[in-house]
Amino acid sequence: MLIRFWGARGSIPVCGKDTLRYGGDTTCVEIRTSDGQVVVVDAGTGIRRLGKKLIREGHKSCILLFTHAHWDHVMGFPFFLPVYHKDFRIRTMGCPFAQRTIKDVISKTMQPPSFPIKFSDISAQFQYTDICERPFRIGSMTVAPILLSHPNQGMGYRFTEKGRSFVFLTDNELGVVHPGGLAMKDYVRFCRGADLLVHDSEYLDEEYPRRRAWGHSTLSQALHLALTSEVKSYGLYHHNQDRTDRQVDAMVSECRRRIRREGSKLRCFAVAQDQEVRL
Repeated sequence: MLIRFWGARGSIPVCGKDTLRYGGDTTCVEIRTSDGQVVVVDAGTGIRRLGKKLIREGHKSCILLFTHAHWDHVMGFPFFLPVYHKDFRIRTMGCPFAQRTIKDVISKTMQPPSFPIKFSDISAQFQYTDICERPFRIGSMTVAPILLSHPNQGMGYRFTEKGRSFVFLTDNELGVVHPGGLAMKDYVRFCRGADLLVHDSEYLDEEYPRRRAWGHSTLSQALHLALTSEVKSYGLYHHNQDRTDRQVDAMVSECRRRIRREGSKLRCFAVAQDQEVRL
């Protein structure tokens, strides 16, 4: 399983000299399975560069899997180059929650007057599959979904192939159980023993009281989940739009200090745009 992170920023894309290392594009993750499937998780602004790469490499299909429909996770869809190629097949999957279908989630990004091209005018071949709570397979990979604790709801995933597991829980607030969300113990059970956990770690402890119930976790909350569930590696994700590279580095240093204090072998890092991880 090869994992590429095309965006790691939360809420809104950013650019500038202070965000060069961790990047400014919003959520988009590519997973390549051992049998050649291309799985794309979320259509944040990072999907624009991924789409150009897929066309350049001659791909003709992909699976587009969504966590939820907040703007920073879908705003890149109209700029995903494969949707304008008539010989490209896209299977979209996810739980529509407040929308009627997963088709509604993506088509609304191109509704007038928000975008000049209508969804009905794009060329790619689409297949829509609404999935909410049952595990499913994508080729050689098993995908287990879990409800996120987030305003308007969301879905996290555990991807397992050849005995290796990657858990992706973005936009998940461990300090508040939102409607439809679960308790910490449920996420501990879901993450147990994973090779890689990438989790929303947007806030510092001192920032959290003013942002409680906004749908995002602190570094301390996410680290507690990683330690308790005994995952092998933990990646900080959904970096705050105002967080500089040096400030993200400081969060990683604090994370590693706490891990040493606990006597754990957990590996901690901050996910960077364009980073690759092979499991």
